[in-house]
Amino acid sequence: MKYLNIILAIFIVSSCKQNPKEKETVLEDVVEANIVNTIINDSESFYHIDFNVYPDTDSSLPIGVFDSGTGGLTVLKAIVNYDQNQNSTYQFGSDGVLDFNKESFIYLGDQANMPYGNYSKENKVDLLKEHIIKDAQFLMSNKYYSDVNDTSVNTDKKPVKVLVIACNTATAYGKEYIEEFVKKANSDMKVIGVIDAGVRGVLETMEKDEDGIIGVMATAGTVASKGYHNTILKFKDQLGYQGDIEVFSQGGIGIAEAVDEDANYFNKNLRKPRQDYKGPGLEGDVKIDKTLFDIYNFDFDNSKMLCDTEKEDDCSILQINDAENYVRYHVVTLLENIRKSNTSNQLKSIILGCTHYPYLIDEINLVLNELYNYKSENGNYLYRRFMVEKIQLVDPAINTAKELYEHLNKKELFNSNGNIKDSEFYISVANKENKNTIINEEGRFPYNYKYGRNVGEIQEYVKIVPFSRDNISEDILTRFQKQIPYVYQLMQNFNAKNDKAKNLKQEQKI
Repeated sequence: MKYLNIILAIFIVSSCKQNPKEKETVLEDVVEANIVNTIINDSESFYHIDFNVYPDTDSSLPIGVFDSGTGGLTVLKAIVNYDQNQNSTYQFGSDGVLDFNKESFIYLGDQANMPYGNYSKENKVDLLKEHIIKDAQFLMSNKYYSDVNDTSVNTDKKPVKVLVIACNTATAYGKEYIEEFVKKANSDMKVIGVIDAGVRGVLETMEKDEDGIIGVMATAGTVASKGYHNTILKFKDQLGYQGDIEVFSQGGIGIAEAVDEDANYFNKNLRKPRQDYKGPGLEGDVKIDKTLFDIYNFDFDNSKMLCDTEKEDDCSILQINDAENYVRYHVVTLLENIRKSNTSNQLKSIILGCTHYPYLIDEINLVLNELYNYKSENGNYLYRRFMVEKIQLVDPAINTAKELYEHLNKKELFNSNGNIKDSEFYISVANKENKNTIINEEGRFPYNYKYGRNVGEIQEYVKIVPFSRDNISEDILTRFQKQIPYVYQLMQNFNAKNDKAKNLKQEQKI
């Protein structure tokens, strides 16, 4: 099937008179159809789902949520803690009972293939879309592995009744492709993304005739897609906003990666710069400006910045090695871009356009407060003209929960007998059984391999396994416990059940 599609793509491109953009679109459509056709039509494939018997109208099914890593858990936090309606009548108004208390959730973090934001930079958007379709396929299928060493797949996972894309980059590049995939499968599955929700949320903070700047902090891929920028302008007109609204976006390279402890961006064991670093530096396209050192106010303690000399000011190589320092770099860069634009508007709100960023709200607010009070050498406030004192940080997760609730209510898909404690949590890990994969000593895909793979090579790059201490560090679990306690509790419930099932499976093998 793969070679047939490639031949067909070459024939179409060579035989039709099209401009280059049209050729690219046709080739892309033909190649991308591989994973979709495999799932729908190839009954021998690991990824096949028989949609003739798919129970997508079964209200007892769980809700599927996925992200490129653990950041989407902040969206799940907003959903599981949502209480805006009466549970008995479904009318608006909190009743003290969580609205999704009888729903169960299946969460997937595709950590092995993250960060998704880099695929556009590496000209591999087609590969990213394939990953996104595979994320949806996992949630809709019944397969998973017990752990990274498991060689026999389990088939007792439930399919889902709704798909929530808890990832801005995946929403920007993949939502419409999942919708097309679902349509080709003759399914009515609802697909909910975070971008529309975030835009509605930020506009709700403004009056209809108010001027102002909306900032967007997101991954480089989301920013490159212009998903937020275009959606803000679209909704501004649709919803009747008449003020002068400007949009300034900042691609937060390294923030999400530091949160998920991607070694190319963060490694707490390092004491000096390394060659495989991919974050901002003194050279390259994403530069740390030495003239702004006083404004960045980086924390150099405990190797949170890696320098090739003992004196900070003498660094010829400088690498960020801490989540807060990444925040400092990108917030300062955002305000510098606004200041240099000579706009007469002020920054009034920032959309947290990556699901990892709500983990760092305190750090973002801290830096914004520092910049509001920062004085230049002449004693003048450098940024006050371009920002209000209290900038609204908008988390799209709340509006995502609202959209999910409204859909379940409209389609009568609420589970009347379920239990949120039955929720499940999975993560992708590199598949060492696949002889085509390249895995480093840390058990992850090296950067060049991760972004060097090609679309259409339908294979199991990863295994999807339950969350555990084997694939999530103690530092991250501690953050979960502090910042998303209810989700963490649900995670612990699942871990206990999974340990029992795993032990039973091992006993059966013996």
